[in-house]
Amino acid sequence: DELADVRALIASAINDELPAQLSDGGTIRQGYSHELEELRSISRNAKQTIATLEATERARSGIGALRIRYNNVFGYFIEVSKANAARVPADYERRQTLANAERYTTPELKEWERKVLGAEERLLQLETELFNQVCREVAAQTKRLQATAHALAAVDALASLSETAVHRRFVKPSMHDGDEIEIISGRHPVIEIFNEEPFVPNSLYLNNSTDRLLIITGPNMGGKSTVLRQTAIICLLAQMGGFVPAERARLPILDRIWTRVGASDDLTRGRSTFMVEMTETAAILHSATPRSLGLLDEIGRGTATFDGLSIAWAVAEYLHDSPEHAAKTLFATHYHELTELAERLPGAQNYQITATEREGEVVFLHRLERGRASKSYGIEVARLAGLPPAVLATARDVLARLERYELEVFAEDEHLGSAALDKAAALAGRRKAAAQASLFDLANQKVIDGLRDADPETISPDDAKGLLRKLRERLM
Repeated sequence: DELADVRALIASAINDELPAQLSDGGTIRQGYSHELEELRSISRNAKQTIATLEATERARSGIGALRIRYNNVFGYFIEVSKANAARVPADYERRQTLANAERYTTPELKEWERKVLGAEERLLQLETELFNQVCREVAAQTKRLQATAHALAAVDALASLSETAVHRRFVKPSMHDGDEIEIISGRHPVIEIFNEEPFVPNSLYLNNSTDRLLIITGPNMGGKSTVLRQTAIICLLAQMGGFVPAERARLPILDRIWTRVGASDDLTRGRSTFMVEMTETAAILHSATPRSLGLLDEIGRGTATFDGLSIAWAVAEYLHDSPEHAAKTLFATHYHELTELAERLPGAQNYQITATEREGEVVFLHRLERGRASKSYGIEVARLAGLPPAVLATARDVLARLERYELEVFAEDEHLGSAALDKAAALAGRRKAAAQASLFDLANQKVIDGLRDADPETISPDDAKGLLRKLRERLM
């Protein structure tokens, strides 16, 4: 419905260029109302009429300095200087006396004033009435207008999707009734436009059995969040009927896309950044289903390391194991300890965003591959951000000491063979997953085992003191 009658009404009644407010006048198009045109003519010709009347009174009175003026209190009046007061015609009516002048009116001026001032007031009133009348006539066609607007919106959305698909090389996804998400060479449709460097596409596979929890590790700035977001955008575009930025895509119907990304607080409601993170995580754990897609980015980062690691571990396990809430999940993390989940859980897989070091600098490859990352390059990213060299040097020194302690705990495990110890020594300075797992699983286990083996009934006081010293040293 092209609404020809409504368009014709608006075109004939409403000006193309409108005032900021209806009270400013000029809303109704010229020629729409005969009465309105008469009133506008009176208003437009007011100055010319005043000039003509002023010239007539000067000629009649012989007073060359006679003026017709206007103010809000007295309206229109004739002003004559005191020196010319004796020459004022007899039909002038005095209205006001000033120090140097007298003000008068005439029956003709009063009639003209009534007509002009009434015309301006009536002009605004009539414009408002006509505008409201047009609005009522248009409002009577609301259902037709909404139907046409809905159709135009659909055409606009589909045309925009189509144009974008052509220009950005999107492809038609294959939708199916199963549970597999298979994306070949997927891209982020926004980043690839604004990124100066060529965008590195990545492939991804998820299902509800063998690959339902992907633990994604890798360096800061490597592209973990990009992979999460582009996966969600591809699924969303496909489900709304659009083509997708990929070489090929097989996608299921999803009931929700759940996200826990970014860092923000809600201080007005008394919620810290970590509280917001946990609230959003709780919503996912309570509401996700096997038909959902979950994107979790850096769960647990807002609290102490072991607290955060413990929460992240438990959340990942829950999303894997819960029959009701086991969503297909991309779980990006810097807790490399979580990569051990892939060895414990049948539906968990390790992926990494690759990076390499060249001449002492990190080079981000932005490629998603199977496997676990060896480090996060956080200090290198801090260097790129411009932290002072002294801060970076201190950070490297602290990191080296922490890693040495971690490797010592790793080496104390009596179950590790010589090959594992050699591997640990060769990888000194790097946080290997096994060493990190030792902090999580082994650091306190040695102390617990020592206490469990000690018999308080038979141990001597000196042996008890020695045991206490030894266990205390292991904790330091």
